[in-house]
Amino acid sequence: MILDAARERGVAMEEREARALWRELWDAGKTPEEVASGRDLSPQQHRASWLRLFGRADSRVPGLSTRLYGLMDPFRWAVYEDTRPTLEALRSRRLRIGLVSNHAYDLREVFAVRGLGPFIDTYVLSFEKGVAKPSPRLFELASQDIGVAPGRTLMVGDHPEADGAAATAAGMQTYILPPWSGNGPRGLGRVIEIVDRSRAI
Repeated sequence: MILDAARERGVAMEEREARALWRELWDAGKTPEEVASGRDLSPQQHRASWLRLFGRADSRVPGLSTRLYGLMDPFRWAVYEDTRPTLEALRSRRLRIGLVSNHAYDLREVFAVRGLGPFIDTYVLSFEKGVAKPSPRLFELASQDIGVAPGRTLMVGDHPEADGAAATAAGMQTYILPPWSGNGPRGLGRVIEIVDRSRAI
């Protein structure tokens, strides 16, 4: 998308620069300060925060920020290839599954259109609860909603602080996914191993 926008604006840019620019912006959006900024408590805050951050690139490619914000549409998200098999395996073990997310938009329909809705027992979304990760409170609310004590709950996430540290503070077991290359399984198969091992103890 960055390269397309650059070409449309007549801006010379190579793929390497476009990738580096996106990585810089995305990494900036994952800092503790940005995660804890309250951007996921309403659609208005979400849009304003991300446009401010993406606006750093407008000096390089005018108008790029609004194009990049389009990537935040959850209906554009790709499903990891090991998502469904993992959810199916967990469901076959009669486990309750909750989705805890920092997001300013309802994700229920997103999961429904991908055929994943039946696997999710509860959605704990920051904009609905009025609290966002890295506050442990969001995970405490998830434990209440799903009806499972924190100590018997496994949190699976990709952010060491917002997911891992916060869930640990709420008393949950945690599994942080390994870095992803952008292709192939996301590492979710490990979840089944952790679950089966804990149930065998």
